[in-house]
Amino acid sequence: MRIRLVLAIGLLSTSASAQQRPPLLSEPVIDALAKELSGERAHETIRAISKNHRVRGSRPFRAAADFIVARAREGGLEDAKVEEFPADGKIFYGTQRSRPPWDAEFAELREISPGRSRLITSWNKEPMSLAEDSESGDVTAQLVDVGAGSSEKDYAGKNVKGKLILISSQADAGVPLGVTKYGAAGIISYAQNQRTGWWGENTDLVRWGHLDTFSPSRTFAFMVSPRVAKSFRDRLSRGERITLHAKVKAGQHPGAYSVATAMIHGADPRLSQEEIVFSCHLDHPNPGANDNASGCATILEAGITLSKLIKDGKIPRPARTIRFVWPPEIEGTMAILNAKPDWAKRIRAVVHMDMVGAGLESKSVFHVSGGPGSLPSFVYDIAQTFGAWVNDQTYRYAATGASKYPLVSPKGGKEPLLAALDEYDMGSDHDVYQDASWGIPAIYLHDWPDRYIHTTWDTPDRIDPTKLLRAAFIGAASGYFLASMSEKDLPAAKRAIDAGSLRRQLRMHERLSGLDDPEAANLRRYYSDYHTAVDRSLSSFVSPARTEIPDLAVRGPMSVFGYDYLSDKLGAERAGKLRLLEFQGLRGAGGDYAYEVLNLARRGMNAADIRNTVSAIYGPVPMNLVVEYLQALTEARVVPNIP
Repeated sequence: MRIRLVLAIGLLSTSASAQQRPPLLSEPVIDALAKELSGERAHETIRAISKNHRVRGSRPFRAAADFIVARAREGGLEDAKVEEFPADGKIFYGTQRSRPPWDAEFAELREISPGRSRLITSWNKEPMSLAEDSESGDVTAQLVDVGAGSSEKDYAGKNVKGKLILISSQADAGVPLGVTKYGAAGIISYAQNQRTGWWGENTDLVRWGHLDTFSPSRTFAFMVSPRVAKSFRDRLSRGERITLHAKVKAGQHPGAYSVATAMIHGADPRLSQEEIVFSCHLDHPNPGANDNASGCATILEAGITLSKLIKDGKIPRPARTIRFVWPPEIEGTMAILNAKPDWAKRIRAVVHMDMVGAGLESKSVFHVSGGPGSLPSFVYDIAQTFGAWVNDQTYRYAATGASKYPLVSPKGGKEPLLAALDEYDMGSDHDVYQDASWGIPAIYLHDWPDRYIHTTWDTPDRIDPTKLLRAAFIGAASGYFLASMSEKDLPAAKRAIDAGSLRRQLRMHERLSGLDDPEAANLRRYYSDYHTAVDRSLSSFVSPARTEIPDLAVRGPMSVFGYDYLSDKLGAERAGKLRLLEFQGLRGAGGDYAYEVLNLARRGMNAADIRNTVSAIYGPVPMNLVVEYLQALTEARVVPNIP
């Protein structure tokens, strides 16, 4: 219901302007973008990228990065190259412990039970069948079903020493007990996909598996489908002995994060020192089409299109520089911002794309999301204004066949976009930019849910070129407007803020229901302060002064990629007892609260005000949970003592 209401007000807020002219940018610029952007071209890029099994620091990842650089150069983007950041498991980039690169050369899982000799799966057949961070091994052993494989009861009465264990959990969950304590020789996991409304429906999906990069117990794990696992379980329950031969040649090695980057240099001598960044993440297992070859291909398409239109004289060169980056997810962005402080200081805003091409079969909803409540900015309203306009144009076309800008690809669908114009949604590199360590507002374009995410069915044939075209348009228009924006654009930007304010007022009134008087007053106060801060962000964006990045002992969120800072610094037992991380609020879970608490603490807010702010954002939370978490942050020397 919330998404419908937000979408409805988004459509209403632009219906009048859609009949007259596009928002924010002149019609010639909008027309040039709509005609030049190509969903088919982006789709072909996805097909090329998705052939590579793109694990951080691996040879296939570097091949994908080199392909991106070559296409960027062909498309006229400037300074296209691959930047490298050392990664060896010891170097830290802020709160991110660098993860050593991982490569695989060979992996096969065979059954060699009497009368049943057959290949179950292999690296050559399905690279996703080998869990990331698996180590080499050559084991012939019986298979033992241990259920989830993550608790003591799963192993009760079972001898798994030297055997292969079949588990329903993600691969790394079977290591502490199955491998480390009870001596299993390896793991066979049939972990299902992330839980959505379609969870468990397709028993042929093989899910991406991973082991703990930093675990002292080195092992290997194969991933199989629920259908294959059910056959194993049924046979084992009948008393059959199943013997498997697992052979793996893989492992970690010293190396580097490879980050492809390219630019469109700004025209203004002063403002060209400021940057608008287009971001995505290039890693993920083969095929990884929507997650996230789609985001990578779409920001490349936006860049090539903007570059060509500038070269052809169809749009002016923007005042600010536009940078495009293709890092490994989160850890690559952490490396960039920590190792390149000169880059970080220049970034004024980010357009981040992570999963933007899912077709109807994936059952996805497209989102144009705002930023965290701790970082108010007009930037989100810019993107949502374009999103609402594309909603209107594409709905008109789908409903009547008549729209000036249907944004439909020849080989794509004709459905309306129906993008949800909503609040902050965590889970990708935009979290890093918007952490108070840097405080850079980020537009987030993404699909969710996606029933094929992280599985062997996330393939290019399930990508819709029309969706890619529309995502590219919203991103390119938003990024270009921000890169070109000057004082003359303030009235148009203010109209975008007014539309965003209507959406925020609607949310506030929805959320007042059921709150007691103190919490209702707190919610009203938060939205009033947020509105003031958004107006202030607009004024500061066009001013010559740039707010300095705060001086911090360590930069970045607490939970990054494959590593948890608090668990390392305080111990897993101590960190595991932090009750805020398990708290479920009205509109957010523990990780959401923790992210905002850290942001607000880094901005110098006191404990009472932090509690009131996060309660307004995600729903009332007990003060003692916030104080306990703040004490842990202080103990880990992430923030100073908070009054």
